[in-house]
Amino acid sequence: MSDHLGNAYPGLARKLRKTSFASLPTPISHHSIECAAGTRTVAVKHDDQTSPIYGGNKIRKLEYIFQRARDRGAERIATFGAVGSNHALATAIFAKEFGLACTCFLAHQKPNANIPGMLNAHLVLGTEIVRYGGGVNRRELFRRYLQNRRAWVIPLGGTCWLGAVGFVNAGMELAAQIASDELETPDRIYIANGTMGSVAGLALGLALAKLPTEIHAVRVADNQFVKRDVLNRLMTKTSVLLNRFDPSIPDNLAARSRIVWRDEFFAGGYAVADDATRRAVEFGHASMELALETTYTGKAMAALLNDIAMDNAGRSNLFWNTYNSRALPKITQESPARRNLPEQFERYYDDSA
Repeated sequence: MSDHLGNAYPGLARKLRKTSFASLPTPISHHSIECAAGTRTVAVKHDDQTSPIYGGNKIRKLEYIFQRARDRGAERIATFGAVGSNHALATAIFAKEFGLACTCFLAHQKPNANIPGMLNAHLVLGTEIVRYGGGVNRRELFRRYLQNRRAWVIPLGGTCWLGAVGFVNAGMELAAQIASDELETPDRIYIANGTMGSVAGLALGLALAKLPTEIHAVRVADNQFVKRDVLNRLMTKTSVLLNRFDPSIPDNLAARSRIVWRDEFFAGGYAVADDATRRAVEFGHASMELALETTYTGKAMAALLNDIAMDNAGRSNLFWNTYNSRALPKITQESPARRNLPEQFERYYDDSA
């Protein structure tokens, strides 16, 4: 059963359709972490396995967004992100699966080892890659690349009320796993907080399922993009619209949400890693068999490990793994696909790419 929200509220499901990209529910694994105060239990929600093609949290959002785009007659999907954006790549992958063309407007970021592989995947998919940011005129960019192309534009990170509904469903999915004794109700959930859509939807889903769990939302992007008032407005809008689609859904879910805002693991910038981030990634690999990275999940794991070490975590904690664990295609510098790479992005390759 992949649509816990729709099954609980059939009136909503009739009016708010979704496609089925994801392989849900994603599994739970269990781990014990030793600290000075004893052993702490940590469960992991494996959204790295949301699809056999490409995992990560974005797929949940795209199930609703892509269906709406098709229902409105779209022939092309367009979205935004940094050059290493998991959201942009997920959008491109599932646009192809859904039979839609894809344009990704990508901005520069601090280089890391993952970026060449992500650009390779875009090239294999045939994504139209366009340089974005740095003083580029947005209106001119849209006119040049999207005008008269029946394009559906997805916001940064897939964050909009429709995308957030995907994580309302995730909260209901977790509640069903708790009810079936796959895990006990966690005191806390630790999750990376970038464009805020996953946090917003999950908070509403937990409130709808009447779970008392706190969400520790670990900020990973600049305050220009991650703002509490914007998060609150997104939750309120999503809650109001869910109630409008199905009045049996309470209209006060946003007020019942339990979010703890965590700024202290930002490490000074988007895609910037400090020692705590790097140690968290190494710990996840060595002790939990998790493939994490330093932009998102490493910072969320750093918060969890810090709280455990300080004896300031819950008795039972859950780490929500939002990163993709599926292999990406590889191409060589001599591959014909490399010819389609805009020259502005050559900087992310080294001699081994």
